[in-house]
Amino acid sequence: MKQLFLIRHAKSSWDSPTMKDIDRPLNERGKKDAPSMAKRLASQKIKLDALFSSNANRALSTAQCFAEEFDIKKNDIIQIPELYHANTSDFYDVIEQADDDLQNLAIFSHNPGITEFINELTNKKIMDMPTCGIFAIRIHSKSWKDFATATKDFWFFDFPKAEE
Repeated sequence: MKQLFLIRHAKSSWDSPTMKDIDRPLNERGKKDAPSMAKRLASQKIKLDALFSSNANRALSTAQCFAEEFDIKKNDIIQIPELYHANTSDFYDVIEQADDDLQNLAIFSHNPGITEFINELTNKKIMDMPTCGIFAIRIHSKSWKDFATATKDFWFFDFPKAEE
């Protein structure tokens, strides 16, 4: 059984309207939420084997907070440009190319693609993936190559305001 954690980047800054979208950093709330959500995930005694991230600054910064919490070197975060503005087929392609030695995979990406992808996976549907939200599923397969056709079970959904 494999486990997949789909994580939307933490809240980003819109302070500089001339900045390219891909370069936008986390805002103050995002800088607080990302380490907090990483700690919440780690508190469940979950081990992450790999972090795949969009190459956008806000997604990569979020992934770096999780890397720190899970004792993963920041240089070991795998940047995948296809996860920036990804559609559902991009997510399937990325996941199905993952190494089968990986049991627990975290993917950091963006809306609207991440919400659309999540809503294809199980009977659990969400209206809109919140910033720094974590949607976790379990996959009944030994190979990521079989992800699209494998049985997938909703595990949990958590996000920063869930505790408020």
